[in-house]
Amino acid sequence: QVQLSEFGGGAVEAGGSLKLTCTAAGTTANADWMGWFRQAPGKEREGVAAIYSTHGPRYYADSVRGRFTISRDTPKNTVILQMSSLKPDDTAVYYCAFGLSPTEAHPLHTSKWNSWGQGTQVTVSS
Repeated sequence: QVQLSEFGGGAVEAGGSLKLTCTAAGTTANADWMGWFRQAPGKEREGVAAIYSTHGPRYYADSVRGRFTISRDTPKNTVILQMSSLKPDDTAVYYCAFGLSPTEAHPLHTSKWNSWGQGTQVTVSS
């Protein structure tokens, strides 16, 4: 079992920045995935960013590429999502995720992820 806890959400104006941090407890896997997903009101949950291991390849949704950066600190068991140039369309509940089965072909498919955090609200006003 992996327990995830994320924080750092809040309300910002368009063009602003936020940093989301997630801590993971209960795993000692050497090779695994961590990522971020989001769900806006009335929409399905979508993958935002993912990273394999500490310095593995990074993957981003087209909608956030170039604006968001995912990083991971394995010794501290944390994953960070640095969000810049935020848009109102980025408004959503953001969830940290842990997975063992994501693939390079489809790293952001929600069905491939095993554990989820409680979510943190990000609100971007125009």
